[in-house]
Amino acid sequence: MSENKQDKPNIIIILADDLGYSDLGCYGSEIQTPNIDSLGNDGIKFSQFYNQARCSPSRASLMTGLTGHQAGVGQLSGDLGAPGYRGFINKECVTVAEVLKQENYDTYLSGKWHLGGSWDPREKDKWEAGTDNHPLPTQRGFDDFYGIMDAASSFFRPESLMDGDKFIDIDDPDYYFTDAMSDKACEMISGSMKKNNPFFLYLSYTAPHWPLHAKPEDIAKYEGKYLKGWDHFRTARHEEMKGLGIIDSKWEISPRDSDVGEWEDAKYPDWEDSKMAAYSAMIDSMDQGIGRVVKTLKESGQLENTLIFFMSDNGGCAELMREDGDWSNTSQWETNTINGKPVRVGNIPNLRPGPGTTFQSYETPWTNVSNSPFRLFKRWIHEGGISAPLIVHWPSVIKESRIESEYIHIMDIPATSIEAAGGKYPSEYNGNKIKPIEGESFLPLLSNKWSREKPMYWEHEGNQGIRKGEWKLVREYGKDWELYNMNEDRTELNDLSSSEGNRVKEMSNEWKEWAKVSNVLPWPVDPNVMAKRLEGNHSHIHQHRGPTAGQIAEGKGKFL
Repeated sequence: MSENKQDKPNIIIILADDLGYSDLGCYGSEIQTPNIDSLGNDGIKFSQFYNQARCSPSRASLMTGLTGHQAGVGQLSGDLGAPGYRGFINKECVTVAEVLKQENYDTYLSGKWHLGGSWDPREKDKWEAGTDNHPLPTQRGFDDFYGIMDAASSFFRPESLMDGDKFIDIDDPDYYFTDAMSDKACEMISGSMKKNNPFFLYLSYTAPHWPLHAKPEDIAKYEGKYLKGWDHFRTARHEEMKGLGIIDSKWEISPRDSDVGEWEDAKYPDWEDSKMAAYSAMIDSMDQGIGRVVKTLKESGQLENTLIFFMSDNGGCAELMREDGDWSNTSQWETNTINGKPVRVGNIPNLRPGPGTTFQSYETPWTNVSNSPFRLFKRWIHEGGISAPLIVHWPSVIKESRIESEYIHIMDIPATSIEAAGGKYPSEYNGNKIKPIEGESFLPLLSNKWSREKPMYWEHEGNQGIRKGEWKLVREYGKDWELYNMNEDRTELNDLSSSEGNRVKEMSNEWKEWAKVSNVLPWPVDPNVMAKRLEGNHSHIHQHRGPTAGQIAEGKGKFL
């Protein structure tokens, strides 16, 4: 195909990591995100966008248009042995990059991959880049790749960092991963301008996923702001979202999570403030990088004809980074030094986060703010776990900015991108039979009306859900089904399951039928991987000193 660059749009998918529903300025936040806000205020802000509740399942859907289970990534990057839980994308799917390569697109990935198996830093001698179980982006349709293979890493010295298909180690006091991937994205765009092809760029940030690593000048913008406490900011964001029209004013804010106490009872208020200041700084830095990407597009004369998606992979993350834990193992996050200094891992009171020598998370109270006004967090199928901002910007097609309430699933992004590029999702690729795409293209909605035809289904670590029209059936692992009317009660405060027994039965049977054909198995799939170690009801304890991925695979350890 020899069409001119201008005949097809450039396509950029920007993915934030663990960004909550209310963490952007244009979605009600106090955090400064002027560049992302500009994309939203000149494009379409979607108020009912759903993901797959967790990092790699969402990424699998975003790249393939299938559910995570269908693509082989139903839980995370560990290999649990069953087809839907291998931890890497299988050969029964194609990526957006592979499809767009058929349309003569240049294809680039800058940032986090997390679709290529497990990469425990304590087992570097066992890393196998490029095998069937550890596929590289450059083996799945991308011309160039700069980023990490793993779920997370230091922002100042990331491990599993690759340039192309080679591992690299950068020990530079001026290095910051968010800046590096933003700058690399700009280089990729500029490089594509020298050719006659349109480009597809997947800019996959690791911000604001833990660790709380940020530059001092960005943290300084927010220090002291959060001493008003988490209840103040939950309420302020809720009111701002109602004023902006992001949420319906009749939806009451959910109660403060049961694991969260009164701000007045916080033992270390200055430290709590510093955690949220570092978290905000990470988002701020990402926004600055996106501003540089947009500037590169403008200077190249490509902004008008570039379709940009911005979204998050799940709700805010309520993971607790303990200092020690019950294991004697080395932490998987202290295998490197930062400018010659050791890393101290854990949410240690009065140890200020931000520098590379710390490794902390912002914890449940602030996560409850990020997901305002919804209930629960990343990993859950309640709205706080699966709801995220979605912004679509395409000046040559979107003539009027608006807030759009049609509900969209992350698996719809590939279908939309492929239709925009004039491509076709294949039934066979490289000699392999390919599953039909599950996602639906919402391209018509960018300039007209459109509604999703199929229900949405979810499963993650035994948490389950289905949304069908205005109705959502959802349950936590080991608990009963809950039923909510999303038009009346999106914050899930009025469970109607007892009065709508027939609807519960019908929708739960639909969920079971979907699970049968989607590689979904009862949890736990592997009894050695339970992933349910909690403090309180909802605060996941991060098992960073637990057994390595290799030990678990060999049956020599358990992920509790």
